[in-house]
Amino acid sequence: MPEISETTKKIEYKTSIAIIVVILSMTFAIRSSNNMYTTSVPLLARYYFFFSNVEIGLLASLASLAIFIMSTFINAKAKPKSRREIFIASSIIYAVTFPFFYISTSLTIWLILPVASFTLGSIMPNIITSASLFKDKKQRERILSIYTLTLSLSLILGPYIESQLLLHVSLAESFLIFSILPAIGMVDSFFIKFPDEMGVKKTGLDTSVLKDRGFQSSLLNILAYNLPFAFLTTYGGLYGKTDFNISLSEVNLTFSMFFLTSFTSRLVFSFRVPEKLSGLMVSSVILSAIGLFMLGTAKTYDLFLLAFLILGIPHGLTYPLSVMSITRSFPEAKRNIANSYFFSIMMAIGTIMPFISGEIIKVIGYRNAFLVLIPAIFVILAVLISLLRARNRDNSPSIEEQL
Repeated sequence: MPEISETTKKIEYKTSIAIIVVILSMTFAIRSSNNMYTTSVPLLARYYFFFSNVEIGLLASLASLAIFIMSTFINAKAKPKSRREIFIASSIIYAVTFPFFYISTSLTIWLILPVASFTLGSIMPNIITSASLFKDKKQRERILSIYTLTLSLSLILGPYIESQLLLHVSLAESFLIFSILPAIGMVDSFFIKFPDEMGVKKTGLDTSVLKDRGFQSSLLNILAYNLPFAFLTTYGGLYGKTDFNISLSEVNLTFSMFFLTSFTSRLVFSFRVPEKLSGLMVSSVILSAIGLFMLGTAKTYDLFLLAFLILGIPHGLTYPLSVMSITRSFPEAKRNIANSYFFSIMMAIGTIMPFISGEIIKVIGYRNAFLVLIPAIFVILAVLISLLRARNRDNSPSIEEQL
């Protein structure tokens, strides 16, 4: 019997390693390719199709709306078996659609971008859920930390690779080369693990998730960063090129440096998972405000780059903090619903912000647009602190674990 037990442990260990490899490789492939088109389509729209800032904002909003629809109305409500089928189908569609960016026109980009984005509303929440299925709390949070670390690594290498490619190929041609990554994600999708959700109803809106304080603090935490990040990904490159006359290659290199500081903060986070999350949440919001102020007042490219580096720190912290708070707040059976709602609300913000930011930039310019975000962030910070204090007054052991 001991020999059988030892053999079983070895099999379980190898199975766990295989699951982790699949999760991380798919995370890298999907996130790096997604970030590539998110930051490059605005450049493509401006310098190939001659779109205005408002049109670029509308295009980005349409992409986020497509993700929101999939995540909220299809993925969150689907039964486990159907959701797995939707997930695999989405991965295939994403892989098939991506190369079409290469031959896109000022008309077809309005179809290609939303279709590619629509699939991510299924892909991303389910990868997150799969990474949170390990039974042991320490192992689960370690895997989640490594998962977010992989996200950062993909965001460093993706822009860096593109910056090097743009020295030799056109912006449109770089999409064709990056199509390799969605193909890898398509293969991985067949091996992603899904949770057992027996007894969890899929009809209607689960308000208990929305009322949970762990979910609310996660949402406020990510909201404080998603506002500037929506501006940054859509208009950061255009701002750098317009005000500091940097090349498209340097734009991607700047984003790569931004994600390098994000990666560094997540690396530290993965080695030491905090027992309490509230202090880091507050610190991240404050760093976001500091970075935005520097970005809006930068007089040289060096200061512009420094602002990007500072903003990379809260980028590295906010997402794993939010994901971990959700994981601590919900049992396995409800995590997909919570992750889907979380992702949906993020995308709802992403739907509104690029369009609004395009209008704001049209009126006050790039610099002032980043500065006007600071008061909004401090309002979110005040609400977040109030919520965290309310949670601290709660004597429930589960709340203590979440904080």
